[in-house]
Amino acid sequence: MSDIIRLLPDSVANQIAAGEVIQRPASVIKELVENAVDAGAKHIDVLVTDAGKTSIQVIDDGKGMSETDARLAFERHATSKIREAADLFALRTMGFRGEALASIAAVAQVELRTCQEGEDLGTSLCIAGSKVESQETVACPKGSNFQVKNLFFNVPARRKFLKSNQTELSNILTEFERIALVNPEVSFTLHHNGTEMLNLPAIQLKLRIMGVFGKKINQELLSVEVDTTMIRISGFVGRPETSRKKGARQYFFVNGRYMRHPYFHKAVMDAYEQLVPTGEQVSYFLYFEVDPANIDVNIHPTKTEIKFENEQAIWQILSAAIKESLGKFNAVPSIDFDTEGMPDIPAFEHSPYSGVQMPKTNYNPEYNPFDATPSPSSYSRQDTRGWDKLYEGLEQVASPSSFAFPDENDYWTEQPVESSMGTLYAQTEESNAVETSSQHYQYKGRFILTSVKSGLMVIDQQRAHIRILYDRYLTQIASRQGASQGMLFPDIVQFSASEIPVLESIMEDLSYLGFELTDLGGGSYAINGVPAGIEGLRPTELVQNMVHTALEKGCKVKEEVQSMLALSLAKAASIVTGQVLSNEEMNNLVDSLLTSSSPNYTPDGKTALVVLKEDEIEKLFK
Repeated sequence: MSDIIRLLPDSVANQIAAGEVIQRPASVIKELVENAVDAGAKHIDVLVTDAGKTSIQVIDDGKGMSETDARLAFERHATSKIREAADLFALRTMGFRGEALASIAAVAQVELRTCQEGEDLGTSLCIAGSKVESQETVACPKGSNFQVKNLFFNVPARRKFLKSNQTELSNILTEFERIALVNPEVSFTLHHNGTEMLNLPAIQLKLRIMGVFGKKINQELLSVEVDTTMIRISGFVGRPETSRKKGARQYFFVNGRYMRHPYFHKAVMDAYEQLVPTGEQVSYFLYFEVDPANIDVNIHPTKTEIKFENEQAIWQILSAAIKESLGKFNAVPSIDFDTEGMPDIPAFEHSPYSGVQMPKTNYNPEYNPFDATPSPSSYSRQDTRGWDKLYEGLEQVASPSSFAFPDENDYWTEQPVESSMGTLYAQTEESNAVETSSQHYQYKGRFILTSVKSGLMVIDQQRAHIRILYDRYLTQIASRQGASQGMLFPDIVQFSASEIPVLESIMEDLSYLGFELTDLGGGSYAINGVPAGIEGLRPTELVQNMVHTALEKGCKVKEEVQSMLALSLAKAASIVTGQVLSNEEMNNLVDSLLTSSSPNYTPDGKTALVVLKEDEIEKLFK
């Protein structure tokens, strides 16, 4: 029998490894910018074309590489960070495994120009698909200049699965922001298709956060600082009143590296227990400094998941530090009633009004409103004799037998409502229908009960309203005739650089819904108009929630984006559970629901309407 196991060629092995490390253009920028930081760069420029699909260029002023190092840097597991296994437990640099450049070169066309300080000439190296195409000596400035073209040019299946330019650019900006937030001593610029999107000078940490997310965030943050023998924690957390359902800025960094850590996230949120509404989040920027020997950063290809040796102890330290900061924020200075040193205020003894007498009221103490005849006084009563004539003829009306309840069969007809669960029978009014408000009953501020010939219909009022509004908003988008209501005082909403591409991609659909936004520059937008009928809602939160929903969903098809926007706005504008409705409001809600194309379910598949059959109800009483 012949042997079937064989070694993979280096080019194939590199492509497989690249699938773990390089997932999208943002991954390339992450690896190249982190390498530049490791090289001691003080200024880094990133230039992107077509969201990184066509070209990515990273230029730094770091220490550069020699001719030999430039060639070896693209070999797998070639690194300057590790000499022996023990070095893994003393790492303070971003890259160390020597996989990044080899993985990038395996799936793209790469050109490197690098020069060391004090050298007159540098090295130019061109690689495509792991194959060196050229290497020569050139004149170039100190540092390194990486240009990555045609990402995944030799892996068409991977390139096909890249998202839209707006989504990929948003991912690039997200990675860029993470690196910029943890390296405030380094200046950064980011250009996309020749347009400058970020320009962050070297500055202190809080000002760097403001540079990334806008000046308004300065009013939301409280400082956190704790230093123990185990860990040092610094940074900022959001004030409780700035909590939001979506879009909170939440960042953990350990030893200069961004990380995700659900366990520590829960520690932060536990500190806000009973301070923020359930389901809402607060922003935080927390920086951990620990002994590298007490963490393991080598458990994930992208190094975003990190294992700590003493997680429970760090939990307690983190929670206590945040509670201390919140306690300082809530500390209200006591009112000082000490009047020592204050000037005496003389009593006001002489007044020009001192001779004025208090006015007196005259009244008749003998007046009795129940007397048959008025008593003589200066006050006369109106003649109320004959009042009983006002009620003549009402005895018959007040008799219980005089009320005739109409038979529901006189004005209700059955119309089938198709659903995946079968045919339900819903009510529709005929043209000669009488007032039907008495036929609806609201139960516990959530359900509307109404009778039908086949039984009892139960409607969830909030879900029914979501279905109604969703259909209305979709129609507005399709017809491009959304009714907008102008704002007397426009609201200002702030977006980070990573959110702006998503906002621009849905801006047209937002205008069809009725939102009117004006770009003020610097990530600020003025909301000049909002959809009619959303009184009482905060426009800034509505727009932010829709942008973050689009960011999370990553919808590429326009119809899906429109559906998502309509559903997001419908959920925000719908009546809430517990809202008491009048008979007329319930009537309008039921009528509008039953004219919907899918009255039985909400757009996200939740049941909005059910019918209890008459025979099922009768069985309950046997």
